[in-house]
Amino acid sequence: MALFDLSGTALTGYRSGVTPPPDLTSFWDETIAQARAESWEPKVERVDTALRLVDTYDVTFSGFGGDPIRAWYHRPAGTEADLPVVVRYQGYGGGRGHPHQVGIWPLAGYASLEMDTRGQGSGWAPGDTPDPAGSEPSYPGFLTRGIRDPRSYYYRRLFTDGVRAVDCARTLPGVDSEQVAVTGKSQGGGVSLAVAGLMPDLTAVLPDVAFLSDFRRASEMATED
Repeated sequence: MALFDLSGTALTGYRSGVTPPPDLTSFWDETIAQARAESWEPKVERVDTALRLVDTYDVTFSGFGGDPIRAWYHRPAGTEADLPVVVRYQGYGGGRGHPHQVGIWPLAGYASLEMDTRGQGSGWAPGDTPDPAGSEPSYPGFLTRGIRDPRSYYYRRLFTDGVRAVDCARTLPGVDSEQVAVTGKSQGGGVSLAVAGLMPDLTAVLPDVAFLSDFRRASEMATED
């Protein structure tokens, strides 16, 4: 259960007291530029799910460091028009799931890209994407993996994958590249906020109970329990 120690009014107006480092913008500009320079063309293959209302494709695109990242591309069956696309990021511990596990977006008339989460998928939904980067010892999970150096931190790789997923979505057949939204729940909500901060030309960002917010504050109020 989430912990809190402020009133509802205080929580509504709360803003983090963390001061961004002076090289924050240049760090991410260089990270994203390098990932794009190392990128390769996405691979897209049709998948037979036996679903009548949704067409599904298995996508592999170039993420951080040129690493292959998997995703499911869903769209309303038989639709030939270029559609707005929603890129969705997964909650903590989950992967992209199975191809027949379709969310609401294609059923509502949108295309959707379900990005896999590197190194995750042992929790509530299976994944297909390894995280080939090594790191120093860390606490079980992902929050402290590579945390001693911003360049080796796990979420540097994952946030970059998230940006590259949007880049990929804009190139997919049947997508209106000018109409791209990002969304996700919990960890996926945090990733969607990070991606929106790195890509100001998105149409919309729809975070749901976003995790990954104000790490320092959370660590100060947490207990062993």
